[in-house]
Amino acid sequence: MSTQTIEVIGIVGAGTMGNGIAQACAVKGLKVVMVDISEAAVAKGIATVSGSLDRLVKKEKITADDKAAALALIQGSTSYDDLKSADLIIEAATENEALKVKILQQLDGLMAEHAILATNTSSISITKLAAVTKRADRFIGMHFFNPVPMMALVEIIRGLQTSDATHDAVKAMAERLGKSPITVKNAPGFVVNRILVPMINEAFFVLAEGLSTPEDIDAGMKLGCNHPIGPLALADMVGLDVCLAVMNVYFEEFADSKYRPCPLLKEMVAAGFLGRKTGKGVYTY
Repeated sequence: MSTQTIEVIGIVGAGTMGNGIAQACAVKGLKVVMVDISEAAVAKGIATVSGSLDRLVKKEKITADDKAAALALIQGSTSYDDLKSADLIIEAATENEALKVKILQQLDGLMAEHAILATNTSSISITKLAAVTKRADRFIGMHFFNPVPMMALVEIIRGLQTSDATHDAVKAMAERLGKSPITVKNAPGFVVNRILVPMINEAFFVLAEGLSTPEDIDAGMKLGCNHPIGPLALADMVGLDVCLAVMNVYFEEFADSKYRPCPLLKEMVAAGFLGRKTGKGVYTY
């Protein structure tokens, strides 16, 4: 299958990731069908895209005509039937394996023979998800980073079954979106989070051992490693509960003590100090 055949993109989920992917596709002239379970969710997703494009118009990054053209390419729907014409469907539902399996099996049954099915996930096994479909060779992971319209990275994750043609078509499509994709084999955390979250965990060990203050730990990583934000402030943004959940997955999947979650991180999560979303984490907000 030539890479040119991806012209219509189906997206399941109109939330933060789904509408971000829809925007990234539409501004590059691709037709998008974005599906969610309720009219309200779809409308909210499209309104988010519209607001995001308005900001780009204000900054003179795009024109009002560009905005109108992009919005015209996004069709909102509550019916999977509208996805039948898609060459590529990206499932961007909540990070819940049972839910993703259910959606992927439904999509698999109605998609065109040639069409590729992708999942936007940061943690679930692509090999495992591919195995529940009848198109395992045409199944792939596309891990977009938030906020999608701004972030250049897409991790393209190959399951054990993913064909070269599928990988090449999806990589070409990501490049067409102006993204810089990296190719990754399936493994817990893929590449970025596999390196990032243990680094955050290590920052908690350094904090727990009283080696330095949170401010100085973060300043050290910003100034010494050129990170835009320190690991402890980043943990507060991501959510300490999310960081702990990811470390627990690595600890379990790899059965390696180097992924042991820091006891201080566990203690803070137990206290409900989850970061920005609760007003208190390593820092107070």
